[in-house]
Amino acid sequence: MDFELKTLAPAAATKFKCDLLAVLVPEGVAGQDNVLGALATRAIAAGDLEGKPGKQLQLYAPAGVAARRVLLAPCGDGSPAAMRKAVQALGPALKDAGVRQAAVLFMAEPAAGAVDAALRAAADALYVYAATKSQVELPALRKLTFGVPKADAVRGEFDAARAVARGVEFAREWANRPANHATPTLLGEAAKSLAKLGPVRCTVRGPAEVAKLGMGAFMAVAQGSAEPLRFIELRYDGAGKTQAPIVLVGKGITFDTGGISLKPAPEMDEMKFDMGGAASVLGVFRALAELRPAVNVVGLIPACENMPDGRALKPGDVVTSMSGQTIEVLNTDAEGRLVLCDALTYAARFKPAAIIDIATLTGACVIALGGVRSGLFSTDDALASDIHDAGAAALDPCWRMPLDDDYAEGLKSNFADVANVAGRPAGAVTAAKFLQRFVGDTPWAHLDIAGSAWKGGAAKGATGRPVPLLTRYLLAQAAAARPQAAAKAVRKASRATR
Repeated sequence: MDFELKTLAPAAATKFKCDLLAVLVPEGVAGQDNVLGALATRAIAAGDLEGKPGKQLQLYAPAGVAARRVLLAPCGDGSPAAMRKAVQALGPALKDAGVRQAAVLFMAEPAAGAVDAALRAAADALYVYAATKSQVELPALRKLTFGVPKADAVRGEFDAARAVARGVEFAREWANRPANHATPTLLGEAAKSLAKLGPVRCTVRGPAEVAKLGMGAFMAVAQGSAEPLRFIELRYDGAGKTQAPIVLVGKGITFDTGGISLKPAPEMDEMKFDMGGAASVLGVFRALAELRPAVNVVGLIPACENMPDGRALKPGDVVTSMSGQTIEVLNTDAEGRLVLCDALTYAARFKPAAIIDIATLTGACVIALGGVRSGLFSTDDALASDIHDAGAAALDPCWRMPLDDDYAEGLKSNFADVANVAGRPAGAVTAAKFLQRFVGDTPWAHLDIAGSAWKGGAAKGATGRPVPLLTRYLLAQAAAARPQAAAKAVRKASRATR
């Protein structure tokens, strides 16, 4: 889907020829001296159009309007959250087979973040999974125009939103694919494809190379599967070599049976989504390739299956991680932390400014936060605050959870340095405490996206979260670094003239 931004005032929009003109009607529309404003005012006064975001009124070929259909869509106070709800509700109309050309019109100057929210909501609504279907109805719509009073005023926001939408789509697409169409090998190929889009480099390592690195915990999880593991490394160098990178680590379990600690059969098919963290890292790099911010980013994805083969890891086995720490595996279904711990150790070689891991890690986080917010754990208050603020701004929220040392008591083992589980109480927290052992003093954050990475039931499918949160965070870091770089350049120039 292509998106276009156009300067289009309400009066001019009446002459815009298209199959569907969706008009975002703000509070206080009364008094607008144009055909569309008058239509909305009369509909509201007659009680035919409620003012709540998500409500709609469709009109066919109204007098004075070139569009074949007009859809009046209230957007409340015009806030990003209200705008998202209003545009999400446009999905069925935009996907109608008779709609080949469409436009979404902002009747007033959009609030900060409103264009971003509207574009991404439209992209989400228009996404259709087709990779493994022999027959699928794709929307006839190929380009969606967003009309605003002054396009130049929101051009930067629009371009960023479009890039993030493409990153979200990339993440959703790979998370949605069945495990036999998204093996570790195929995930590596998806990562390599990103290197063709811009300044992204990719290295994919196989079992022999991972063995040389000493990633014993990662290899132990993979040993029960016929599919060979892959360790994917992505590099985006948008800033100078002296700037420490931010490392993103995504859990890439392409299918999780639970291993010998086998999961129940109902809904096990959804364990194809257990690589949601990996998919989000791929999505972020898809956005970076287009946005090209002045920041250095490394993406690490340990990818494998967790299967109950005769060679599979057994409860009670002790494995040695890349860090040298030994781990007693009390539950083979707690495998995500085993692949992540080696990737976290590997991340230290980049001397990063921060490490953020993203993982569909625990059912306990789903119980705690549901599907609304991702769980955020961090050893650094400033990092946690930046991530939280980025999530709020991107409408991709998270919530900070505790990391008290007392939670680690349950991870003690009589037979190894640490156990991989600590029982049911506070399971999301104890999982984070396990990962914390492998990050040293580097500022670190862990996002548990088990509740936010996908939806079940009739709406089953990946969400692409937290691509918006992570991209917004990286863009903010790039923006914060610009004044520092400028000040450094001034000091250098001043010294040179002395």
